[in-house]
Amino acid sequence: MAFKQLVAAISIALSLSAAQGAAVKEKRATCSNGATVGDESCCAWFDVLDDIQQNLFQGAQCGAEAHESIRLVFHDSIAISPAMEAQGQFGGGGADGSIIIFDTIETAFHPNIGLDEIVNLQKPFIAKHGVTPGDFIAFAGAVALSNCPGTPQMNFFTGRAPATQAAPDGLVPEPFHTVDQLIARVNDAGQFDELELVWMLSAHSVAASNDVDPTIQGLPFDSTPGIFDSQFFVETQLRGTAFPGSGGNQGEVESPLPGEMRLQTDHTLARDSRTACEWQSFVNNQSKLLSDFQFIFLALTQLGQDPTVMTDCSDVIPISKPAPNNTPGFSFFPAGKTMADVEQACAETPFPSLSTLPGPETSVTRITPPPGA
Repeated sequence: MAFKQLVAAISIALSLSAAQGAAVKEKRATCSNGATVGDESCCAWFDVLDDIQQNLFQGAQCGAEAHESIRLVFHDSIAISPAMEAQGQFGGGGADGSIIIFDTIETAFHPNIGLDEIVNLQKPFIAKHGVTPGDFIAFAGAVALSNCPGTPQMNFFTGRAPATQAAPDGLVPEPFHTVDQLIARVNDAGQFDELELVWMLSAHSVAASNDVDPTIQGLPFDSTPGIFDSQFFVETQLRGTAFPGSGGNQGEVESPLPGEMRLQTDHTLARDSRTACEWQSFVNNQSKLLSDFQFIFLALTQLGQDPTVMTDCSDVIPISKPAPNNTPGFSFFPAGKTMADVEQACAETPFPSLSTLPGPETSVTRITPPPGA
């Protein structure tokens, strides 16, 4: 069975288990804090949770450290290539923590520039609690997401052995890559298709720039970077103009909203015929956004692993707060923007009818980068 199909089967099993929980009594372990988990080994992760919520995420905030921890999950996980393995080369270990174990190598790769800050922040927690880097990256990413209102319930599995080699360079997508390059890369990594590529980029709903442009730090990718919602999919479809030249601005597209950054890859995927309709499908559809991202996050954190021998410790991950009343399930145009500003590329489905926020146009608040950025 292909890896993606295996993860899909596990996702379905998790959903069925939750739905049947009231009718089926599972063997549970009770931790010292009174919480119940599916496996006793999961209890130790509550200590890790308390520690990172207070000392890494500044009191369970959806801030810069959370954004970078989410980014680290993707950059560690996607660095795997079965195609290279088939040619007799080492193709990386996927979600194995290699970006932390071999940080002096991997954080120097061009797409990983800026991740050395969050790696250095996470290392002491890994040493203190005696967990593997691969497990910690997945855990910190899931907890970080739970700190952002509107996020789905995240799944977390343990059992990743430490990486023994650094991942090869060239496996993490760049913000200036073409749609063809992006689709080929995720298909090689985990047999993901162009629709699932779009699901991965849902994480940009709670993301900000870090060294995309060395002259500008902490510019969010949408106007609600502290909320997991579909505004990212609305605002990337507003008309924007590519910056002239390259250099420090390579991979960057001018956003029509002041204080916001748009990546070239997001801009092109929102307009490519293979991905535009899936991109638009998340506008005003929070339930689809949640279910698709929940699946793809689990799949990414298990790349290179055998999910059938891992331990489900999802009980430890906090449940996110609901999105504020003005956002759950509903998208909107930022102040001063209307349907006339949409550069729609999906020919199959009309763009949803949205209201415009009242008031004058305002600048999006910048996210303060992690210490050392």
